[in-house]
Amino acid sequence: MPEEFFDIVDETGRVFGRRTRQECHGNPALIHQAVHVLVFNRRGELFLQRRAPQKDIQPGKWDTSVGGHLQPGEAPEHGARREAEEELGLAGAKLHFAYQYLWRSPRESELVRTFLVLDEGPFRLQADEIDDGRFWTLDEIRAALGAGCFTPNFEFEFGKFQAAGRAWLERLRQTRRDECDP
Repeated sequence: MPEEFFDIVDETGRVFGRRTRQECHGNPALIHQAVHVLVFNRRGELFLQRRAPQKDIQPGKWDTSVGGHLQPGEAPEHGARREAEEELGLAGAKLHFAYQYLWRSPRESELVRTFLVLDEGPFRLQADEIDDGRFWTLDEIRAALGAGCFTPNFEFEFGKFQAAGRAWLERLRQTRRDECDP
């Protein structure tokens, strides 16, 4: 398998170098780029994936609907579309940019761009990445926070979503209802 490379960026996303995945996942001083897609259904439930047991970071934990690294030179929206299609079979979805943030852990640092999408499924789960997946109510998520079933990054992300994404979800759900009403 060929070595995977990531662009190294500053906190604003300006690219200034390139390093291997292994280097990036072992040195939190090397900020690399990631994308997340949060997939909601019309009931406002969030689809989460359980990471496959062979994943190198947080295996077996529940995580964002879609998550992945940008390829060198790849635009965030393109990467989000690619990852959504690879992980869930979600092609042609209308993505809405929500926010970006810097995620730091003792192992790595990522500049994450998050997109939101409305989709009911069904989804085709990528077997080597995802062990399971299902829609969760926001109350179910809140009740399980801190219990060790979610990745630390998802728990942080959920707080960001509650601050920035809930208004989008309500607007989108209302728009969809208006479009469907005769």
